[in-house]
Amino acid sequence: MEYPALVPGILQRRYKRFLADVRLADGREVVAHCPNTGSMRAVDVPGCRVWLALSDNPARKLAWTWELIELPQPDGTTATTSVHTGRANRIVEEALRAGRVAELAGYEQIRREAAVEGARLDFRLDDPERGTTFVEVKQVTLKESDGHGYFPDAVSVRGRKHLEALAALAARGQRAVLLFCVAHEGIEDVAPAAHLDPAYAASLHEVAGRGVEVLARRCEVMREAGVPLAIRLGPALPVDLARRFTGGQRSI
Repeated sequence: MEYPALVPGILQRRYKRFLADVRLADGREVVAHCPNTGSMRAVDVPGCRVWLALSDNPARKLAWTWELIELPQPDGTTATTSVHTGRANRIVEEALRAGRVAELAGYEQIRREAAVEGARLDFRLDDPERGTTFVEVKQVTLKESDGHGYFPDAVSVRGRKHLEALAALAARGQRAVLLFCVAHEGIEDVAPAAHLDPAYAASLHEVAGRGVEVLARRCEVMREAGVPLAIRLGPALPVDLARRFTGGQRSI
């Protein structure tokens, strides 16, 4: 997925869930739309460099949109992370259509959104020979102080509903897949965040035992002269359903 021209700034604060104050390089402070309804645990870090997109649509209340943040890592580097949850499905769809997710390649038809089992899942893949596969996408941005990635970053009742829908499909003999779209370049693996949502972690462990496939892929940000130009789904990451976070409350 290609970005529009992005402008760097320094995050001052995020507030009222959907607003962020950002100081641009020319000294101006602008209010940007924050397209993330979650807790943003570990990615809402004032003082970090962020990247904004500017819209010329006069009907928009806020012209700026917060797309990315560069998070400091223990080794002194930074990890670029997408905070725009609305991008995850587009990133995954591009990868599916290009056949870059080996486990989900080769389907004749790819459709967005499928209303099944009382829930709306993100993708339905159909093929005369392979049958139908349902895919639910979840964006992962939480890297905790133990160095591992976790999902969710807060209690997710909706997320458990999606797990139940996937499990019901699997019980009927349908292929059902949960795909973690890891939007944090510093995350090397994913586990359920039992320390934040024990019910989700228990449900994920249960549905995996009932036939739901769990995959994870990390996003890669392409740059030119340090400026992010595009983001795409990259390498597969391991998912460890048994791992539990036992550290403190500091996230990185």
